[in-house]
Amino acid sequence: MPVRSVRLSVAALLGACLTTAAFAAGPTLTLRGDVATTRGLVQDLATTWTKSGHGKVDVQPFNTASGLDALRSGSADIAGSARPGNGSAQESGLVFTPVAWDGLVMITHPNNPVSNLTLKQLHDIYYGKITNWNEVGGRSEPMHVYAVASPGDGVEFSLRKLLFGRGNQPVAAPRLYVNTAKLEEAVTLDPKAIGVTTLSRVADNRKVKMIRIDGTAPSVSTVASGSYKLYSPLYLVTNPNSPHADEAKAFVDFAKGDKAAAVVRRDDALPYDAGSALAAADASRRAQILAAVGARAVPQQPSAPSAAPVAAPGATYASRAAIAPTSERTAEAKRALEERRAKAAEKASLKGVHGEATTIDAAAARGPAFAKVTASATVKSTVAKPRTYKVARGDTLSSIARAHAVDVADLRAWNHLKGNELKAGQVLRLGER
Repeated sequence: MPVRSVRLSVAALLGACLTTAAFAAGPTLTLRGDVATTRGLVQDLATTWTKSGHGKVDVQPFNTASGLDALRSGSADIAGSARPGNGSAQESGLVFTPVAWDGLVMITHPNNPVSNLTLKQLHDIYYGKITNWNEVGGRSEPMHVYAVASPGDGVEFSLRKLLFGRGNQPVAAPRLYVNTAKLEEAVTLDPKAIGVTTLSRVADNRKVKMIRIDGTAPSVSTVASGSYKLYSPLYLVTNPNSPHADEAKAFVDFAKGDKAAAVVRRDDALPYDAGSALAAADASRRAQILAAVGARAVPQQPSAPSAAPVAAPGATYASRAAIAPTSERTAEAKRALEERRAKAAEKASLKGVHGEATTIDAAAARGPAFAKVTASATVKSTVAKPRTYKVARGDTLSSIARAHAVDVADLRAWNHLKGNELKAGQVLRLGER
């Protein structure tokens, strides 16, 4: 082989090696977070990032809570979130950067004839006032409201913030899932179902039907114009104390750049900087929605999760254990459950019993009329007799539980119910036997 050919071959080989090295430059970043942000949108951004000569990004779709927990613990370099920071001490050191706008979309089964809801109707569905599809122009069938176990999902938080003025508002949704992907799968199988996900998730999914809100269909154009009112930013979250903090920030900056903007639009979302008018009008939009549904904003005091009250301890612990079993939120729910069980044990004790007796030895002081031992006891009962409730038309387990300040899980246990179906006239126990 001529010397010149050998030199050219060696040069080509070295060039290929250098190109490969440059293509894989930088450490592998781990990005974990909610399905709405990570599956699809961020996965496509990660692919573009790598092809642009940067390192790889290991994308792990699950939910917001798991992503933020992983970011704080150091097992992730970036978190994906469909909600902003909550102001708590635990999130105070994290940096939430909005990268896109996405529509919050109500979905149902394609065979469901209902195609439109008003904001007020949607509010009342989640509040438990509307429980049958015939109340919104559909068939006479109970509504099956699906939700993601809060606070596991930022999509749920963002929707509730818009409809109720606070993201942690309890809702009448007994069917809970670990993320929006599982919720979407369930809706495809149930013509009575309704739940929330994002436009970028289901814009091309023909197995579900997107519901219009006040006559406006969700789309990138209606979100961009503000005519479709239910939308929210998607965030990439970083930790300045992470070992790969500089590389993580570089990825976030890339996600807001021109090259990434085309990827965001292709995934049926709007680049955040292209929605400056949405950001400017955000306060007035929220006020308009709350006025339409008859609610008002509820100021939320920033606090560590351990200081917040936990309702429905049994169900809360079960859902949080499934989402993030080692997180502080799960430990908090477990403590609340144990405290509840301890209180129940105390109620079942003899505490509050008072008794007295007169003995034969003391009879002489009472005179000849005294002929026997007498005793009496009084009990201040701490256990009320179980109440009952007769199911009326349109009642659901959630609405009954809320009206009588009990848990849905307890109602099922007390009445040996396997599911959520009720019959008018059915008598339910509202306490233990």
